[in-house]
Amino acid sequence: MTVILGPNRYGKAETRLVRVLRDGGVHHIKDVTVSSALSGDMEDVHLTGDNAAVLTTDTQKNTVYAFAGKHGVAEIEDFAILLARHYVESQPTVHHARVEIEEYFWDRIPVAGDSAAGAEGRRHSFVRSGREVRTCLVHHDTDGTTTVVSGLKDLVVLNSADSEFSGYIQDEYTTLPPTRDRILATEVSARWRHLSEASPYGESYAEVRECLLGAFAETYSLSLQQTLYAMGERALNTREEICEVRLEMPNKHHFPVDLTPFGMDNPNEVFYAADRPYGLIEGTVLRDDAPAARFAWE
Repeated sequence: MTVILGPNRYGKAETRLVRVLRDGGVHHIKDVTVSSALSGDMEDVHLTGDNAAVLTTDTQKNTVYAFAGKHGVAEIEDFAILLARHYVESQPTVHHARVEIEEYFWDRIPVAGDSAAGAEGRRHSFVRSGREVRTCLVHHDTDGTTTVVSGLKDLVVLNSADSEFSGYIQDEYTTLPPTRDRILATEVSARWRHLSEASPYGESYAEVRECLLGAFAETYSLSLQQTLYAMGERALNTREEICEVRLEMPNKHHFPVDLTPFGMDNPNEVFYAADRPYGLIEGTVLRDDAPAARFAWE
């Protein structure tokens, strides 16, 4: 038997970056976490400890801060592409770069007299938003290929009507009763693959998010799988720059509480929100002419 080195990569995980853009008295916040991973001619560092081919993870961290200062941070996809290309094109030993970014939203805190003259001088206060986390995953390879996957996570949604679940397999272990009226709640994680790196990322993100929410709200749900498909289908039919949507949607169960021991009826108004175990629904919706993904999802 001969032991050989298999696939490998290394990088700096979760570099925290906050970029403040000062537009006169009005400030803007960009709050992100950046992770990078590089691969290439890394046999020697594994087999002999020769570090000559290694761009250190500390340098990768420093590059994130330097590029934020030099180029700013607009759409996270554009910033990830900038970093990934830099690593591959500046270092002959680096053949492939993977950059993943999470973005956290902040809302501006209204202040008294906000519309009054001179009020812009106080527009520097923010509160962390309760919104979802925006994500992106970019790969750039030495053969010139760039792939971009945008996404979101922690998007919690709930329908208090227009959802039922019945007609499923009944075996000797089944106790779940069919229902024609249930709460449908989930925490959406969605990622969508772009056809090219030339997408209008900000506009695309806003409209895909709107599609996901609209389809969730407007679909009479017979199953969470049906709702998942409707969400992905609407995004693909609306945004021509994307070709594949992957969704993870845990079923956040809400069970009606039995109030009869207290002599009370419960007309589907009082629920116990269970956090575990939970059903986990995952699915991919894609165009039938979607090109091969290669390493886009890795």
